[in-house]
Amino acid sequence: MTSRQAWTLVAAGALLWTGAATGRVMGSAALASVVDAAAPARLAETGLYADAGTFAIDPRNRPFTPQYPLWSDGAAKRRWVRLPEGATIDVARVDRWDFPVGTRFWKEFAFAGRKVETRMFFKVAPDRWTFASYHWNDAQTEATLVPPAGLPDVAEVAPGKWHSIPSHDECRACHDSGRTEVLGFDALQLSDDRDPRAPHAEPVTPAMVTLATLAAEHRLSPARPELVTSPPRIEAADGRERAVLGYLSTNCGSCHNRQSTIASLGLFLKFAVAGDQCTPDALATTVDRPGHWAVPTAPEGTSRIVAAGRPDLSALFARARSRRPSSQMPPLGSVVADREALALVQEWIAAAPAATRCAPSAETAR
Repeated sequence: MTSRQAWTLVAAGALLWTGAATGRVMGSAALASVVDAAAPARLAETGLYADAGTFAIDPRNRPFTPQYPLWSDGAAKRRWVRLPEGATIDVARVDRWDFPVGTRFWKEFAFAGRKVETRMFFKVAPDRWTFASYHWNDAQTEATLVPPAGLPDVAEVAPGKWHSIPSHDECRACHDSGRTEVLGFDALQLSDDRDPRAPHAEPVTPAMVTLATLAAEHRLSPARPELVTSPPRIEAADGRERAVLGYLSTNCGSCHNRQSTIASLGLFLKFAVAGDQCTPDALATTVDRPGHWAVPTAPEGTSRIVAAGRPDLSALFARARSRRPSSQMPPLGSVVADREALALVQEWIAAAPAATRCAPSAETAR
C-alpha cells in the first residue's frame, strides 16, 4: 500500500477504499472481499491520530472503558470508538447492537509502560467487519501492520511467558459476526451503574462514552431512555457474586452464549440485559451441573461446572486457573492466569452459590 492510498469515510457513512494509482473508489460491498489485504500499512493511516507526530488522538475518536474488562495478562489498555457523523446504533435488540457501516474501534495494549500493539476493528459492510493489528517498534515511534498469521512472542509478560499478537482467524474466533461482533461496547459494559468490585475496572473519565453519553447525543435508535433511567446491572445475591458474574460474562460469555456455535453445550455465561434476572443463565447452567470436562483430581462423579461450596471440584475454576493448552479457559488471548479474579471466583464458589434466585439482596439492590 502506498501512502497515497487511504481509507475514506464519506458523509453518508459508507466506507470507501481509494486507490490513488488507479483512481478507483470501491464501495463497502466490493471492499469486503479484499479489505483484510488492503488494511493500511501504518497505524497512523487508520484515522486514530489527529497528529501522528505527537500521537494526539483525533477528537472524533471517543475513549471508553467497559465496566468488566477482558483479562489480557495484565495489559494496560486504551480504547476508542468513532461513529460515522450523524449515524446511530440500532439497539432494537438491546443485547445485540447493530453498528452503522463505517464504525471504527481501536484498542491499545501496553505492558510495563510500553505500547506493544494496537488493534483496529472496522465495519466495512452491513454484514462484515475487518480486523487489523499493528505492532509498535522498540523506539515507540511507529506501529506497522501485522501479517494475517499474527506475530508471536512480542512482549514478555511473566518469566518465560510471552504475549503474541493474534492471527485474523484467532480474532474472528471471538469476534464472530454471527454471534457477538463488537465486544466490550454494549448496554451492560457501558452502563452508568458501574460495579465497584469488577476485577481490573478502570476509572470512567468525563470524556468517556457511556450509555448516558450515547443517549444524550441521540446515537441510539430507538432511543431507549430506560437504559439511562434504569442502567443495566447484574442482579445477584451480593456484591461479590455480581462481580464474578460480570467477569464471567466478559471472559467466557463471548463463546458461551445462546447464539454461539457451541450453544449445544448448554453453558451460557453471557449476561443478557433482556433476560430473566430472576435466574441468570450463568447460575442456572453452572451451579451443581455436571459438565463435559471433569476436574482430573475429582473423585469419579463428583466434578461439576460449579460445585457449590467446593472450588476443588469445580471445572470452571480449574480451567480458569490452568494455562495448559489442553485445558485452559479462555483458550486464546492469555498465557498468565488472572490471580485477582481467581481469588474472587474461589471465594464465591466456597460460599456455596445457589442455582436459582428470585430476589436480589439488599446489598445488591443499593
